[in-house]
Amino acid sequence: MNLTLRIWRQAGPDTPGSMTTYQVGGISPDMSFLEMLDTLNEELILRGDTPVAFDHDCREGICGACGMVINGRAHGPERTTTCQLHMRHFEDGDTIDVEPWRAAAFPVVKDLVVDRTAFDRIIGAGGYITAPTGSAPDAHATPVPKEAADTAFEHAECIGCGACVAACPNGSAMLFTSAKVVHLNVLPQGAPERASRVRNMVEAMDAEGFGGCTNTGECATACPKGIPLPSIAAMNREYLRSSLRGGR
Repeated sequence: MNLTLRIWRQAGPDTPGSMTTYQVGGISPDMSFLEMLDTLNEELILRGDTPVAFDHDCREGICGACGMVINGRAHGPERTTTCQLHMRHFEDGDTIDVEPWRAAAFPVVKDLVVDRTAFDRIIGAGGYITAPTGSAPDAHATPVPKEAADTAFEHAECIGCGACVAACPNGSAMLFTSAKVVHLNVLPQGAPERASRVRNMVEAMDAEGFGGCTNTGECATACPKGIPLPSIAAMNREYLRSSLRGGR
């Protein structure tokens, strides 16, 4: 496959960026999108040019490190992570636009790399449970209803990639935050911090400058792990419940 790539290049957070066009050939349909970028970078290095910076780690769709807007869609044309997107979903001769996540709370570091530590600060505000010291509790000492366990597992699949924010026209982090809140609040182990967790995490989310949710639903459509849109409503109920009870 021979492709035309239009990639956002930006040397640093305080430097203006622009789209730069590259031609890349010899791309196998079995390559992942990141392997295709690796091929481009190898050519750029051989020419003495600066390679394109992009985030990646496990390349197995687990860590959530990779992420970019491909032809206007977060992670590209398939509902998966960028590292699991394969070039068979494109045609020979295609022109592909590649840009970083676009959100005020995700400032560009370089090229396609953005700073997503805002997510870490949201989790730090309440994404934990009480862990008493002492010996490990006996297995199954705390019964968890199957419905609660299923809900917790469904929301625990969130990998914090940021596609929900990138896809949202408002740059909202509601789907990410609700996944973390619901995951812990439905479990008995999360009960001690249930009220304070939702208040603290929502306040941290707002402080980071994310936009508000208008129920557009693009976040759930783009989520590679299928976090359901109703989780936002569940978090809103938790927040209202906590507010009415004064955070207790």
